[in-house]
Amino acid sequence: MKPSLSLLRILSLLALLLLGSCRISYKLNGAAIDYNVYKTISVSQFPIRAALVYPPLQQTFENELLDYITRNTRLRTVDTGGDLQMEGEITGYSLSPQAVTENAYASRTRLTIQVRVKYTDNKQENKDIDQTFSAYRDFDSSEMLTDVQDQLCNEISKELVDLIFNATLGDW
Repeated sequence: MKPSLSLLRILSLLALLLLGSCRISYKLNGAAIDYNVYKTISVSQFPIRAALVYPPLQQTFENELLDYITRNTRLRTVDTGGDLQMEGEITGYSLSPQAVTENAYASRTRLTIQVRVKYTDNKQENKDIDQTFSAYRDFDSSEMLTDVQDQLCNEISKELVDLIFNATLGDW
């Protein structure tokens, strides 16, 4: 006995409604942390150890790092003795010419910042990281560094923090 065409339509419609009402939901915050194991993180200062120094960079970078951790994890920040520890230093702050014009002058300049991070997982030794991260931004050489420095440092700090987070707490 063949099912009738209307019965097939009704079954198809029911199947579509059932499948349409099912929804898979993901909550992605970027962190791969077991909050039953890890409750705290301590983030030390990141002093500038570069040959060229721009003093506001330290505060800009540290604030961005702490804000990012606070926004993207449920870890409580403590001064010392956290389940996870992050420390390091700003090891590079350099300018280099990028695009040269026909007059042999640079038309673009690159600001590069390097940060060395030592990440210690006090619960699992094999998760420790000691790595240098680097990011840069190019700007037109007709602009004075003093005019674009704050904006560039903010942008580079955001990128560095993203790289650091993904390599440590994001566990990508």
